[in-house]
Amino acid sequence: MVTTRGSTPGRRDRKKAATRQALSDAALRLFLERGYDNVTVKEVAEAADTAVATLFAHFPAGKEALILADSGEREAALTAAVRERPAGTSVLEALHAFFAARGPFNDDLPEEYRVRMDLVMRTPALWPYAREVWIACQEPLADLLAEAAGLDAPDDSLHVLARYVLETPDLASRRPDRRAALDEAFAHLRKGWPHL
Repeated sequence: MVTTRGSTPGRRDRKKAATRQALSDAALRLFLERGYDNVTVKEVAEAADTAVATLFAHFPAGKEALILADSGEREAALTAAVRERPAGTSVLEALHAFFAARGPFNDDLPEEYRVRMDLVMRTPALWPYAREVWIACQEPLADLLAEAAGLDAPDDSLHVLARYVLETPDLASRRPDRRAALDEAFAHLRKGWPHL
């Protein structure tokens, strides 16, 4: 929902947000009750008292997006992690801390977030979509890395680093000790790009 700083969302924006939330909540409830593969988008729309066309208007990517919706939140969160990092913190340290506080690496997540994450991790159709949504942030992250390195545009090395950073949580979350795997991966990234 887009608003200007200090303003409150208008009636139309509030209604859109409520519809999105109703669809997302209905999807989560049905997926948990019956399993992701046993629920159709039509059933989700009916449970949220909307039309299927309305569902796709809010979630054009379809069924997977009902659980893993992204309206720029990931890119905004990555941007904040890099630009608002504490003084003396390297970019890679900030990104490491950012991912360590998310998803499968943090045991202190709010219940709703943990339930969604568990559903994603045990549903084969959702796992690749989750990775896809993060990989879509590669160009913006490369731009942030270039900015932090004092460059006008990212070079090939920074495009590679952006991809590695975004692949790391997916790879680490599949290891028996997820947090240790994430820590080790970022230790290697810091060795490869010590100036970041």
